[in-house]
Amino acid sequence: MTSPLDELKSLAREISLVQSVESLLGWDEQTYMPPAAGEFRAEQMTYLSGLAHQKRTSPRVGELLASLAADAAKEDPHSDFAATIHQMKRDFDKQSKLPQKLVEALTHATVIGQQAWVKARAANDFSQFQPHLEKIFGLKREQAEAVGYVAHPYDALLDDYEPDAKSTEVALVLAELRTELVPLVQAILQSGKKPQVDILAREFPTAAQEAFGRAAAAAIGFDFQRGRLDVTHHPFCSSVGPSDCRITTRYQEKFFNCAFFGILHEAGHGMYDQGLRSDQYGLPPGTYLSLGIHESQSRMWENLVGRSRSFWSHFFPQAKATFPVALSDVSADQFYAAVNHVEPSLIRVEADEATYNLHIIVRFELEQALLSGDLKTADVPGAWREKYKQYLGIEPSTDAEGCLQDIHWSAGLIGYFPTYSLGNLYAAQFFDQARRVLGDLDAQFARGEFRPLLEWLRDNIHTRGRNYTASQLVQLVTGKPLSHESLVRSLRDKLAPLYGI
Repeated sequence: MTSPLDELKSLAREISLVQSVESLLGWDEQTYMPPAAGEFRAEQMTYLSGLAHQKRTSPRVGELLASLAADAAKEDPHSDFAATIHQMKRDFDKQSKLPQKLVEALTHATVIGQQAWVKARAANDFSQFQPHLEKIFGLKREQAEAVGYVAHPYDALLDDYEPDAKSTEVALVLAELRTELVPLVQAILQSGKKPQVDILAREFPTAAQEAFGRAAAAAIGFDFQRGRLDVTHHPFCSSVGPSDCRITTRYQEKFFNCAFFGILHEAGHGMYDQGLRSDQYGLPPGTYLSLGIHESQSRMWENLVGRSRSFWSHFFPQAKATFPVALSDVSADQFYAAVNHVEPSLIRVEADEATYNLHIIVRFELEQALLSGDLKTADVPGAWREKYKQYLGIEPSTDAEGCLQDIHWSAGLIGYFPTYSLGNLYAAQFFDQARRVLGDLDAQFARGEFRPLLEWLRDNIHTRGRNYTASQLVQLVTGKPLSHESLVRSLRDKLAPLYGI
């Protein structure tokens, strides 16, 4: 006779299988799907999202959770059993508040919306996308009202990506960061020093970029037997299953950073997914904790590792061999300074570490205003330009380099953006602790040894799944609550010598 726990796990596995197919179709839509297939893809994904919602909110799931609640309460709350019951109950209660028609409507609107965004971005015309944005935000307001919130509807959506976080808390963290970062950026801009950044705009053939990026991703630990790298409009990582992780990038032949650091970033996401416990697939202990924690892995490998001097001590000779023409007269020191250049820029995914979080503040404030109705979708381009002028001192001249640069709103990912800044904070604090435990990481990187850091992340973050909250995990791993101090110290330690400040 099947036990209640085994039955619950079986139902969870069914849900994960449906979601994995949905994930695969989403990946295909952004990579290989022919343009004319868009409407039918929307039907496919709408059907699957409705099916997954039915399974997630099945009365039988609720009955099984209720029958196991008492036993789970007696266990260590961080054990696999207790975490499974607690987190599945949390998800069940939340999903049960959402009407299936709303779930399906959101899926259909966002699939069509993403396709409209691609066309609008290519045409540099926000007006083509504006009706879709209007519809998506209307549906997200319905979602927030259905789920419920205390202070602001944004909190109901933020919870999808960073469980238990509140917009007021995020706003406070971002304000603290901005207080520290603005004077640091100003000191750099006033230093009079500027790296030879034009070396990154030389000719870097796409095929060579792909080979070099794949080699670097494999070297830091991304398993290409369980994953692949493809091209898309906006880089992302998609986990289709325990041994099927898809990462993507985009190539610019006259800008090295775009693809290479995008690959490191998505490989960081992918290694987290590849490090989850496959025996717990579909269950909370085998699921990533939050998007902020997920982002900590990508930003760590992209910036704290990938933009370190020790990383390039190892990889620069390979870079020179791969790009003999572009880098023939470039030294390792010149290249290191160039990839760490600080200057306000328009494109978030290409922003330097010091200004990156200012890009997030812009999006965080605009999407709250859109959700509350204080900002109308037709006014987004102007509001975007104004925010960039206010926070970064520059403003876009086109929609493509302004409000159409990100895919998130077209995909309905409202509340996602703050997790990028939280990820930067988590990454720096985790990395500090890894240094204390593992010793001289720089010496290891210079030798091409990245396995010790990856194994430490596996043990302390990846394999813990959702057995802890994000705040509990940070306290457990680092011995202190989340703070902006590690990130600010890391930036100062790196940038002060480069700019003589």
